Amino acid sequence: MSRLTGAGEQRGAEVIDEHGDTVPLPVVPSAGDAEESIDHLAEPYADGPQQRPPFAPILKKVALGVAVCLVAGAGYAGLQHIANAPADPNAGGTHPPSQSSPTTPDQAQAGVQRAVAGQAVLQKMTDAVENEDRTEFLNTVDPKATAFRASARTIFSNLSALPLGTFQLRYVSDDSAALTPDRQAELGGTQSWLAQVEVSWQLSGYDVKPARETLPVTFVTRDGTTYAASFSERFVAGQRKPVWALGPIDLAKGKHSLVISLDSESEARSYVSVADKAVESVTKVWGKGWRQKVVVYLPAKQAQMEGVLGAQPNTYTQIAAVTMAELDTPAVGAPVRIVANPKLFEDLGKQGRRIVLTHETTHVASTATASPVPLWLAEGFADYVAFTAVPVQDESAAKELFKAVRAGKVPATLPTPEAFAASATELPQAYESAWLACRLIAEREGQDKLVKFYRAVHASKSSTGLADAFKSVLGMTEAEFVAEWQKYLERLAGA
Repeated sequence: MSRLTGAGEQRGAEVIDEHGDTVPLPVVPSAGDAEESIDHLAEPYADGPQQRPPFAPILKKVALGVAVCLVAGAGYAGLQHIANAPADPNAGGTHPPSQSSPTTPDQAQAGVQRAVAGQAVLQKMTDAVENEDRTEFLNTVDPKATAFRASARTIFSNLSALPLGTFQLRYVSDDSAALTPDRQAELGGTQSWLAQVEVSWQLSGYDVKPARETLPVTFVTRDGTTYAASFSERFVAGQRKPVWALGPIDLAKGKHSLVISLDSESEARSYVSVADKAVESVTKVWGKGWRQKVVVYLPAKQAQMEGVLGAQPNTYTQIAAVTMAELDTPAVGAPVRIVANPKLFEDLGKQGRRIVLTHETTHVASTATASPVPLWLAEGFADYVAFTAVPVQDESAAKELFKAVRAGKVPATLPTPEAFAASATELPQAYESAWLACRLIAEREGQDKLVKFYRAVHASKSSTGLADAFKSVLGMTEAEFVAEWQKYLERLAGA
């Protein structure tokens, strides 16, 4: 993830602009300073308007409340935590599935019949998408589901616009008691039910494996025909929503990037050049041994960002971007997306966006969502690459850490995983410490050796992989490195 402020602290930084001038970056107010108004997780776009969080005006020349930081490291760990969280009692229509009692033979047979009928509808939808047959797709939608019918038109249009290599809908399970009597009466027909459907899609030219999510689909049978009546009923906490189901999308393709925007086409185009530069900057450090492609999701509202991530409302009010694996279980080869927080990204300015996107792209290249590297190394390396692409002044970029060091509070160890939690009281220092640890390795041994160190830890199958890499790549123990790093921090801080 890329964060603007950490632990209630205001963070600023300075970057060197493209003309060589040092530009001070404005500070984005913390949660306590800015009045925020964020609605609950968005249902598919047909819902009413939702407000973005208001923030103080940002200087026009270059805007970056930088503490470029919280990457996929916290992203992949944090998303698992979110997925295991209980349903939000305040989120409308968001409840866990009912627990089914033991089934009788008749109930089992009825379940089989529902599954057969439901899968037949899903197959027709899949075929319609593959054949680009809008009429056939809409024929699978309940004629009486007016709101969903409007959403279905947009969903089909979105799927038609995406460079789909594969698209599948697979009936997984259902819960006959999930719909309330009132909802069943509203649907009408001879029967109605809610099913969990696995949806998978692969973006040609970008994905090695298909993205995969579970979607709640409401079915209704009327006049002997079964239809789909909703794609958005009773989402549970942690259940992600496909970007193509959240509203009309626009696409923009670059040499190395695909930007999928829920805002406007011009907005998507404006990010392509920045994303392309991020890929090129990362490749200069990491090397060419990766796909050199990124997919960026640009929601129109923070609530849409939270919907894509399966997060509770207001979880990401201070997060500029998150790198996520779009798969239920992150693994090597899983499709990885950079998901931006639109309001914060808009305020960052060109150079700020470049830093954040370079940071996040580093996680894509290094497969951080499925890596055993410790968070300090994942986050510090991403910052190192980003700040190499867009130089920063130490005094600004490590302000909180230097303040602590000058007060005699030199870190005793490299940052622990807990130090990167969003609620950590010294979050800025954790990221600044990690960045300078990686920069020390690059200064001491050379940039190539830093990359080699990261790769060694990443590739290790041993519980002692980090310690082994310190010895084999850097020729020292972790304790020896920490001692040298502490002196380095004191020297930089002038302590």
